[in-house]
Amino acid sequence: MQRIISWFTNLYPVWTIGISILALIKPEALIWFNPYVVIALGFVMLNMGLTLSVKDFKSLQRMPGSVAVGFVLHYTIMPLSGWLVARWLKLDPQFAVGLILVASCPCGTASNLMTYLARGNLALSVCLTMISTLLAFVMTPLWCQQLAGHYVPVSAVAMSISTLKIVLVPVLLGLLINYLAPKVVARVIPWGQVLAVITFLFVTGSIVAKDAEAVKNNAGLLAVAATLLHVLGFGLGFGAARLLGYPLNIARTLSIEVGMQNGGLAAALAQANISSMPLAAVPAVFSAFIQTLVGSSIASWWRMHPVKETGDTKEA
Repeated sequence: MQRIISWFTNLYPVWTIGISILALIKPEALIWFNPYVVIALGFVMLNMGLTLSVKDFKSLQRMPGSVAVGFVLHYTIMPLSGWLVARWLKLDPQFAVGLILVASCPCGTASNLMTYLARGNLALSVCLTMISTLLAFVMTPLWCQQLAGHYVPVSAVAMSISTLKIVLVPVLLGLLINYLAPKVVARVIPWGQVLAVITFLFVTGSIVAKDAEAVKNNAGLLAVAATLLHVLGFGLGFGAARLLGYPLNIARTLSIEVGMQNGGLAAALAQANISSMPLAAVPAVFSAFIQTLVGSSIASWWRMHPVKETGDTKEA
């Protein structure tokens, strides 16, 4: 049974593409889930919290410099790249705000899977995803206010509160449950991961379904925008890590952690905080699709070209 569960969760990129296509062809099959996006994302974050333990926080002590560098790279390269791409392509204000919002979000939960496939440093990947997610309630609103504020008024406080509710509270609750009842969590977590994947697929599908016409009508431009955003993220993340002297396996991990975004959170925050721009969630759809293609392609290539370097304690 564990093999089936692993097989299902590891094929998450394939399911994402499949459900996006279904949502475009038959939006009525998934649009009904849209009112539950925020709650559903909270459940996904709760599941993430259940997979964390005190040991994960202790592992930060082994590589504080790597984690700090990864955090800074993620929250500088991606937001600024999103803003530059939006300006360069002269995106419609709704799409520009949406792209900047996606770029300002924490690492995507699929980054851990991509790191595993790429044979990167999984412990570092988990730490970076955890830290970028826990501090998203500060970083995401601040970047959005600074970079998207001239398109639409953005309340950093309101967005921070939304992020706390959607991300931080569920993650900390999951961590607490795991601390109090580790044996129970160990039994249910495999199924929890399956439910989290299914839930996130419904989140993605419902967002695509809700704005199916906008997705179709702007597919070319938004696909280019998302591709540029994530290629810049993966490329600059890798390049910066190498310039700082990190070995290849760490550079690959940082590349993935910088380039992968939590598009579901971006869509939820857009719906909750930028209601005057109903199409602001659309770039999150293309981000999820493109980063899955680019990320899985890079991970597969790196998996076929493993490195002997295993350094994981190089400090910045």
